[in-house]
Amino acid sequence: MKEKLQEIHSKALNDIESINHLEELQNIRNIYLSKKSELMSYMSHMRNLSGEERVAFGQLINSIKEDISNKLEEKKKILEEAKLQEKLNSEIIDFTLPGKSYSRGSKHPFNIIVDEVSQIFIGMGYQIAEGPEVETDEFNFELLNVPKGHPARDMQDSFFIDETNLMRSQTSPVQAHVMLSKHGVGPIKIISPGKVYRRDDDATHSHQFGQIEGLVIDKNINMGNLLSTLELFAKSMFGEKREVRMRSSYFPFTEPSVEVDISCFECGGKGCSLCKGTGWIEILGAGMVHPNVLKMCGFDVNEYQGFAFGVGVERVAMLKYGIDDIRKFYANDKRFNKQFNKE
Repeated sequence: MKEKLQEIHSKALNDIESINHLEELQNIRNIYLSKKSELMSYMSHMRNLSGEERVAFGQLINSIKEDISNKLEEKKKILEEAKLQEKLNSEIIDFTLPGKSYSRGSKHPFNIIVDEVSQIFIGMGYQIAEGPEVETDEFNFELLNVPKGHPARDMQDSFFIDETNLMRSQTSPVQAHVMLSKHGVGPIKIISPGKVYRRDDDATHSHQFGQIEGLVIDKNINMGNLLSTLELFAKSMFGEKREVRMRSSYFPFTEPSVEVDISCFECGGKGCSLCKGTGWIEILGAGMVHPNVLKMCGFDVNEYQGFAFGVGVERVAMLKYGIDDIRKFYANDKRFNKQFNKE
């Protein structure tokens, strides 16, 4: 039997040496090392041997198994290296070709302005408040002192979903939500950036645009507080030399109401095409919160007063960056966005 085992051993080594592909290794392993292989079948003869012979016979079979297994592993490494080298030789890389460049995206000017304005007011102690873009008539109009049939509703030309719900035409409903959540107890100091919707479409108006509205409710709030707030905002956003003026206006949710202008940053107030020769640029609307709004939202008008203001996001961006058409914000033109990439 010893001669037969050596014969199996020799044949196995020859077969391993002749292997040219990795796939053949497993077949050789099964032929010589599996439980049903010829080599392992000789294990059954051990019961017919004496003790010393059984030990020697078992050692011989184990040494043959170990040698065959080692030779298989050695052959495997040789074949894997050969396969890798073949792949490297076939995949020629031309190092003279230019590499691929990946450009970083640009932040949209809309988001740039929202972030800048938010940081200015956060620095003044304001908090960011958000609300739903689909609002009820109650929050979008009635709680803001615009009852059904009020002429101011026509000015906003809103998108109604049904008789009760609509796409909000301003971010003012956020103010109403916040005031009601306070249950008549101040102070409140928030800004509410977000998208609003009205039926407009021309170079300076869009059916979708952004607003940032601010609200301050506390004791002893007056127009002087509003003016100083807007002056700080204008100087931070448009430069330290900016001046602010207020003109009487009308908004149903504020009383008194004002239109706010800043001195032209293009000509310094001398008059140019940007400011249409006036030296001033209209920037936002503001005013003291109407007593009716305070009452409907649960505040005692004898104890609390407040001011509110609203600025268009695209309006600020158009002035700051010289953009001549609001529709460019929503044209999905990467060339437009790249102009504002500061990196």
